[in-house]
Amino acid sequence: MRIEFGVASCVRATSKFSQCTKCVDICPVSTIEIVDNIPAFTPSACIDCGGCVGVCPTEAFSLKDFSSVNFFFEFLESKEKLLACKTEIPCLSILSVEHLISLALASDENLVMNVDGCSCGGESDRLTNQIKANIEEANFLLESFSDKRILTDVFESKATQKETVSDRRSLFSLKGALKNKQSFDEVVDADELKAFELDSEVISKIKNKNIPDKRKLLFSVLKRVERPKSYEILASEDISFTSQKFVDETCTNCQICYRICPTGALSSDAKFSVINFDSMMCVKCHLCHDVCEPNSIGIQAGFEIKEFFEPTQRTLASFNIKRCNECGNHFTYTGGLVECIRCKSEESEAMELHTNPKFF
Repeated sequence: MRIEFGVASCVRATSKFSQCTKCVDICPVSTIEIVDNIPAFTPSACIDCGGCVGVCPTEAFSLKDFSSVNFFFEFLESKEKLLACKTEIPCLSILSVEHLISLALASDENLVMNVDGCSCGGESDRLTNQIKANIEEANFLLESFSDKRILTDVFESKATQKETVSDRRSLFSLKGALKNKQSFDEVVDADELKAFELDSEVISKIKNKNIPDKRKLLFSVLKRVERPKSYEILASEDISFTSQKFVDETCTNCQICYRICPTGALSSDAKFSVINFDSMMCVKCHLCHDVCEPNSIGIQAGFEIKEFFEPTQRTLASFNIKRCNECGNHFTYTGGLVECIRCKSEESEAMELHTNPKFF
């Protein structure tokens, strides 16, 4: 397997104000770093654990030859109900909370996961802690609407025994690669930091709104399970992958939040007179909060489980849109002269430059 990075899907590529560092924080060998606001990594140092794949809210990271969607269906078809690192899966950390909930709901029996058996290399504690946190959150959510649970088991097996991770930067690794007829240029390239640039092709892809496969999978599974008789409201901080938001009166309707939202969870109408929000399309990437200059966007204290089964688009804010008397463009009217901010600004600058006292 080999790590792959779709820069156009990364929230940091969407805005320089993004503060997301989930991939950096999870990497057990610390090969991922931020270069010019974009994640970069050294391929030869990567141990293909998939931790970055599991935590990335927009699925910008992936592993070649591994698909979590394919794994989902293959696992359900198999008789094996135990999940462990390096058994048909690189590492349990590659499975997000959404994956775990989907697997638990779709399985006939309770899932069993070998948590402490993770020895995927590097600082494996990072991976183990993330796996445990994912299971805890998945079970917490499952308890609110289902009797399914994810059980944990600890045992030693050939698949989970601690292995010595080879230093891929060593001369032995280089010699082995050359022996296998891998070109010298490819080997050297793998030992160098791989950075990514925002070219015109990437920028055009950034404009696309995409819902991650793990969310589509969760959608599909939730449609096929029995709805609870009543819906609970859980604390928002206990849910890592979605949220319910609000917009306060300080919002200026600058349009940035819904223009850069990677999934389209935030949206508007043709006249930009409203800000709508769909919580089940939200991946809690925090990008809308990072770019909002007046900090007008907030997360509600509680999350309604009802949204999992009856997702609704809610209007967070409405605005009075009028046509500017000067330029004819539509703008958010807040009172006074019917002129947009740009025309008012141009008029103010003209008055400052004019020497005639009547303009003062």
